[in-house]
Amino acid sequence: MSRQSESLARLERSIRRRLDARAALDRVVLSLPAIVQIVVAATSSYLIARTLLGHELPLVAVTVTIVSLGLARDTTPRRVVETVIGMNIGIVVAALLVQVIGQGAWQIAAILVITLVVARAVSASASFAIAAGVQSMLVAVLPAPDGGVFARSLDGLVGGAVALLVTALIPRFDLLRQRGEVAALFSLLDQSLTGLHEALRSGDDAAAELALARSRRSQILLDDWGRALESARGVAAVSPWLRSRRVRLDDEHRLLAVADLTTRHVRAIARRVEVVVRDGRAHPVLAELVQTAAEVVRLLGRSRDDEAARYAARAVAAALASKCSPAAVEGVGDQVVIVLLRPLAFDVLVHLGMPADDARALLPPL
Repeated sequence: MSRQSESLARLERSIRRRLDARAALDRVVLSLPAIVQIVVAATSSYLIARTLLGHELPLVAVTVTIVSLGLARDTTPRRVVETVIGMNIGIVVAALLVQVIGQGAWQIAAILVITLVVARAVSASASFAIAAGVQSMLVAVLPAPDGGVFARSLDGLVGGAVALLVTALIPRFDLLRQRGEVAALFSLLDQSLTGLHEALRSGDDAAAELALARSRRSQILLDDWGRALESARGVAAVSPWLRSRRVRLDDEHRLLAVADLTTRHVRAIARRVEVVVRDGRAHPVLAELVQTAAEVVRLLGRSRDDEAARYAARAVAAALASKCSPAAVEGVGDQVVIVLLRPLAFDVLVHLGMPADDARALLPPL
């Protein structure tokens, strides 16, 4: 028995090591665009500050570039600008104070306090203040360069300018990964609605609980997609290489909006169905409607790349809307499910180009 336990323990450790290695490799691969961007920007900042400006130790130029770009996937030009401004505020404030009070232990405390107060007054972002504080300490602690403490302010501007330029010229966002998140989100919503259909068809409360759990996991995918899309649109707004993708990204932004609404509707429907099926009875009318809703979500997910799916989704959503009459079922619980299906069909129809009045007219009167 102990040998079996030892074998299982070894197997578990082996699997864990493989998973850890796979996760590490995935992190490295997904970070490669950001790593390339940071290396190019930091090297360029160093060369500009050292060769063109004659600064012997352009530490600030390099650190401003690295910190402002960072490794986060959702880095946008706006966030780069905010970080650069924060770091340069720290440099300027510290340089002014060093000129007045000099350098030393108590001076470090005074400079840091004043820098953080100024940064918090300028921006509500905590990272903004920290970036300013870090740079102020470099100025307060390190010996003044040959050009004086204000030479570091120039280095900070160089680092910020290079970071912004590289953001535009070497975009880092990953369209392939973003595409996978979209597919995963709509697949999860489809699975949730399909599970609800099975639960209603057979009165299976366990299937309803599983479908509800799936619907709750959708928020993470939705948030990841939103951050990635925000980054993509921000970079596309300044990058000359991505002009042709701006219209597509705007379309995807609209799809994200309706996906957000659809996700909320599916969660609300799942919560109500989980209550309805506790009676252990089949609910065939609701099952058919939820199955139609699943088809709407499935087609909506494909509409991103398939024009035919877009028209099909509109037709199926119109059919769903026309059937969402509370009078078709008995019982308050069943009627509530139908009432919750109505806004799902309506929002999809409006997203797909139907005027709101026409979409509303398809819904049976309450």
